[in-house]
Amino acid sequence: MPTTPTTPAGDRTALLAGVVTATVGFTSSFAVVLAGLRAVGASPAEAASGLLALSMTMGPACIWLSLRHRMPITAAWSTPGAALLVTTGAVAGGWPVAVGSFLVAAALVLATGLWSRLGDLIARIPPAVAQAMLAGVLVPLCVVPVSSTAARPWLMAPTLLVWLGLTALHSRWASPATLAVALGTVVVSLATAGDLPAPGTLVPRLVLTVPELSWQGVVGLAVPLWVVTMASQNLPGVAVMSSFGYAVPWRPSMTVTALGSAVAAPAGGHLLNLAAISAAIAAGPDAHPDADRRWIAGVSTGVCYTLLGLGSAALTALMVAAPAGIVEAAAGLALLGTLAAALQAALGDVRTREAAVVTFVVAVSGVSIGGVGAAFWALLAGLVVHGLVSRRTPPG
Repeated sequence: MPTTPTTPAGDRTALLAGVVTATVGFTSSFAVVLAGLRAVGASPAEAASGLLALSMTMGPACIWLSLRHRMPITAAWSTPGAALLVTTGAVAGGWPVAVGSFLVAAALVLATGLWSRLGDLIARIPPAVAQAMLAGVLVPLCVVPVSSTAARPWLMAPTLLVWLGLTALHSRWASPATLAVALGTVVVSLATAGDLPAPGTLVPRLVLTVPELSWQGVVGLAVPLWVVTMASQNLPGVAVMSSFGYAVPWRPSMTVTALGSAVAAPAGGHLLNLAAISAAIAAGPDAHPDADRRWIAGVSTGVCYTLLGLGSAALTALMVAAPAGIVEAAAGLALLGTLAAALQAALGDVRTREAAVVTFVVAVSGVSIGGVGAAFWALLAGLVVHGLVSRRTPPG
């Protein structure tokens, strides 16, 4: 007899969809998060703490939002934000200033949810400029597979073959499998050399940092982190949910993710947001035939995220001990699809193409002026060019 929408079988499917959502979301981007935290000054212990804190806050955020609103609302860490950290690098004042900037970014997200005019301001940023900034931020990570393959072709070969095969056959699992193979390669390499991490480094623990503020951190890190997260995660996340018939409650969602970010920040977490791409797994019809029961997938996602966070110390220890670029290369492969989508959105409209190209070039340059990183200057340059070009008299 066919399964009806309210049968236990349908609920079990929703539970499994949540596990898949969390597994894909976590494994496809944790390396980017760790690389970003290390880039802005975190020690290995502080980076592992940040990954743990993010998992332990976005898990409950998924559970609360899904239970409270009976929708499969899933939270995630900001992968574009983590990529931004990689390209920004150390800020003046070091890791404590980075942590202070994470808190400021969380406050900006909260303000965006509570004050509609601030949300309107983000929405007024031309999508082409925002996506061009994201593309420029992603490029340095996406070229790592090339340099790593040139430097260590035999170590990279298994990772590349798995990525190519699954991209052709089952793209959803290409990124998780690629990272799994990269980690397996690292384990074999370290075991052969007798350099496996000590057992004591594999135990997850939180490392708290007293936050500090500086204008360079606020302008060069907090504001770009807020902009790229809102434009590349929160707004698309709402759109993805809308495509499946769910009206995401904006203010409660921003409040929960902002508060979760504020809790995670002193322990090293950069920023939470609504899931975008992975949200479709929990919200789509494959999760449950009854749309009113898909909230189970959101709850399952949160539980799974929390459990996956317990491996944060082990993953960090492997990344630190690994040959340079191997795990980062797998992360770069995982981001190629995001880069392609960002470039398409940035360059698709001829009316905003010049502004997008300027934004992209400045972001890729990595230039730092007055202690403020390239992402801020890219956004500023793109907005200036867009403002000038939009006033140009059309030919004819």
